[in-house]
Amino acid sequence: MALAKLEIVVESGRKRISAQFNPASLNLTKTTNWVTIKQGETDVGETQFTGGNPASMDIDLFFDTYEVGKDVRTEYTNKILDLMTIEGYGDLHRPPICELQWGRIGTFYKGVLEKVSQNFTLFLEDGTPVRATLKCTFKEWRSDSEESRRLNLQSADVHKRHTVRRGDTLSSIAAQHYRDPTMWRYIANENNLDNPRMLTPGQVLTIPTLSGRRRR
Repeated sequence: MALAKLEIVVESGRKRISAQFNPASLNLTKTTNWVTIKQGETDVGETQFTGGNPASMDIDLFFDTYEVGKDVRTEYTNKILDLMTIEGYGDLHRPPICELQWGRIGTFYKGVLEKVSQNFTLFLEDGTPVRATLKCTFKEWRSDSEESRRLNLQSADVHKRHTVRRGDTLSSIAAQHYRDPTMWRYIANENNLDNPRMLTPGQVLTIPTLSGRRRR
């Protein structure tokens, strides 16, 4: 069986860029945002989820053209750098979105190339670079429709009930059930809350389904 090479598939199949050598490792990082709100009579305050950040993936790509005596930039590295420019993708008016694919697993990451650091380590007698390592950082990208679809999979299909605990806010409750603290108004409206900030421990709230409702 032939060795499957990692490929970068440029938006809408405009081109496919194959790695000359497969990377030795992939490093994925994901962070989320939490805000701590100071409260009286507590040691740690209230921690509220305010949203997630795109995942990032670091990958090192190695290229070598010493045996053929050609400029590694022309043969390989410039094609990677172009993914950060508008030039060549004029119809998009922005750098392209890329899919990273590898053998049977297919697409395992979708994002934009955010950062590239080039390190040239071998040169011909005339100064032509023939060996390079590119440290690339891709930032996760999702369309609005895909994001909505993924969030809908996490939302309730039927109404739920939530018993208010000490320190609960509508934002924290929305973050718990909808994964989005900004959607607290749906809960307030459903429960006819005149003052959304006045919640009582033990109070039971109806958490409405979001199916068919406008999502942010």
